[in-house]
This record gives sequence, structure tokens and C-alpha cells, in this order.
Amino acid sequence: MELFHLISILIVFASSFGYINARFIKLPTTIGLMLISMIFSIGVLVLGKYFPTVISYENKLMAELDFRDIVLNGILSFLLFAGALQVDLSQLRKQRLPVIIFSTLGVLISTFLVSVLLYYVLVLLNLQIPYLHCLVFGALISPTDPVAIMGILKKVGIIKSLEVKIVGESLFNDGVGYVLFLTVLHLAQSGSGGEPVQFQETALLFLKEVGGGFLLGGILGWITYHALAHIDDYQVEVMITLAMVMGGYTLADKLGISGPITMVVGGLIIGDKLGNKKVVSEQSEVYVNKFWDLMDVLFNAFLFLLIGLEILIVDFNKTALLAGLLIIPSVILSRYVSLKALIVLLRNWVPFESKTTLIMTWGGLRGGISIAMALSLPEDISRTILITLTYCIVIFSILVQGLTLAPLVKKYHLNNQ
Repeated sequence: MELFHLISILIVFASSFGYINARFIKLPTTIGLMLISMIFSIGVLVLGKYFPTVISYENKLMAELDFRDIVLNGILSFLLFAGALQVDLSQLRKQRLPVIIFSTLGVLISTFLVSVLLYYVLVLLNLQIPYLHCLVFGALISPTDPVAIMGILKKVGIIKSLEVKIVGESLFNDGVGYVLFLTVLHLAQSGSGGEPVQFQETALLFLKEVGGGFLLGGILGWITYHALAHIDDYQVEVMITLAMVMGGYTLADKLGISGPITMVVGGLIIGDKLGNKKVVSEQSEVYVNKFWDLMDVLFNAFLFLLIGLEILIVDFNKTALLAGLLIIPSVILSRYVSLKALIVLLRNWVPFESKTTLIMTWGGLRGGISIAMALSLPEDISRTILITLTYCIVIFSILVQGLTLAPLVKKYHLNNQ
């Protein structure tokens, strides 16, 4: 099938499901699109028993879509940049210490805790896999998804200081988590191949990816900011930001550094300068922000549509499903413990709102990025079972945690009203 036809079909699906959600269901867009897409896929499975050509057509459609490539090497750059543009950099500076600690040490602690709990859950179910494979799973599921979180927080109306902590952490732990995932995957593959694990080499790779992402993002953000400051043509300015995202992400990939971190840092710098009338005109600010708002909505729709449709490839046998149900509380507990430990460590230097640990734990949604990482696993890293576990957590995270976050915020009076 031609690329144009594939994109056309996805746009028709996304628009149709978006209309159904906006007209009848009225859920947040990310949740509604994924729910409707899942119901649609389940309907296809049922219909396929009577009309096999229906399911074969959707299977063919999904086979031609490389979810991992689409997310990690495509729409992720747009979504992270669009999300970073919306963050108040002055507020983020005030929260920089907890954001940095949560997005680095928090991910590391959670990765370790999840891996240990998963190992023993699988032993209990006679599904034992190597511990390094459990560590890979911990690395791919511990980062929270900024795409899912930001879409829902817009509806929740949480107080600004807590929102900045949640969004800032998710933007950075996404990039750090992906680098950690690649690092741990390298360890797992080296270990399974009988080769000695070079920890020094692995640590240098991690530092190169993360540090390089911050450096490149800062350079690209500075260059783009100066380009915007020297012209007053909103059409060209929109194109410059688009070039920064697409060219910057490609350059990061070629240099072997973190594209997600590059996009976040670049987006934060440009978003901060857009609010300065001495840098860009009010008209340019409006058009650039509106353009990236549209990109955010469009690619969000694509992402959560694909999450719902990809359910057809998941092996939901009884044992794997039971493992998925058991690992959900383990992942939530791991995040709670890692956050609680770090908040206790930081509370003498940073003021924290009441129930911060609870809200950040429940608001730590997982989404398409975790699924994309799981789908990128090779077969020899327990790929089938880890994909099923990832899907179970993502579905619970978005549908259950996402829908109940607003009532939880209101219960503890942490909303802006």
C-alpha cells in the first residue's frame, strides 16, 4: 500500500473517532481516541470470525505501519517540541532541582524496583525470564509519557507548581529513559551473547547520549532564537521552527545522541523567547504557537489511534494477561517508592505540595513511547511477554489513571479553582 493511502486511512480513522468522542463520549482526546480505537479493533476481531477478509485487511494495514519507527523516529520529535513550547521556563527554573532528580535518579530507582518485582512475579507464574530482560522492561516502563500526561493535565486544571513538576519530569525522564533503555538493552544483549559487559563503555555511552542532547538542544535553540529575532515574517518563522525540529532530530540521530532531550531543550528555549515581544512580534508568536498546537493535536490523535489499533498484535493469553494484571500494582508501587524516597531527601531544600507523591504517582502515565520501545525489542529479549506486559500497563495507565486523575486532584483541593 502506498504511503499516501496509509496516511489517508489513518487521518480518516483519527477524524472519525475524534468526532465520535467529541460528539458523544466527551472524554479527553487522548483517552477517547485510544478507547474507541481499541473497541474498533476488538470489533474487527469479532467480525473477523464471520468475515475473515476484514481482519486480514486490518492486519495488513498494521503490518505496513512500523509503530516503533513512526513514534521514535517520527512523531515523537513533534510532540516533545510542541509540549516543551507550552512550559513556562521561569516556573521550570524554580522547580529545576526536583525535576532533574526525579527524571534521573527517579527513573533509575524505579527501573531497579520494577525489574526485581517483575522477576519474582514471573517466577510465581512459572514464566521465569533472565533478570537482565526484567531490567530492560523496568527501563522501558519507568519513564512517564509527556504526550499522555500533558493532554490530560489540560483538562484537570492542577495548581501550577505541581503541574510544572509533573510535566517537567515527564519531558526529561522520557529522554533519559530512552537512553537508559538502550543502555540496558545493550547490557542484556551482551550478557546473552556471552560477551563481557563493559560497564565503563556503557556509562560513557549514557553520558554521551544525555549530555549531547542537552548541548545540541541548547545550540539549536539559540540559533533558532536568533533567526526568529532578526526577521518579522510569521510564515518563515513557522518554517524555521519546523526545520529546527526535523533537522535537529535527524542530526541528533546521526550524531548518536538523544533526539528527545534535544527537542525538549530546544523547545524550552524557543518557547521562552516567543513570549518576549522584543524577539518576535505578537502576530508571529500567535501563529507559531497555533501551528504547534495543531501539530500537537494531530500527532496526538495519530499516536493514540495507533495504540488502540496495535492491540491486534498483542498476545493476550491467560498466563500473560495474569502477569500483566499482577505487574500493574508493582509498577505503581515502584514509582511511589522512588518518588517518596527522593521527596524525603529533598524536602529540606524544596517545598512540596500536599499529596505530591500520590498525585505524581497516579499522574505518571505510560503511553506510546513505552510501547514503541517494547516493539523494538529483538526476539531473544523475551519480546512477546514484555510487549503484552507493556500493553497491560499502558491501557490501565491511560484509561484508569487518566480518567481518575481529575477527581483525585479535586478531592485534595489541588486544582486551580
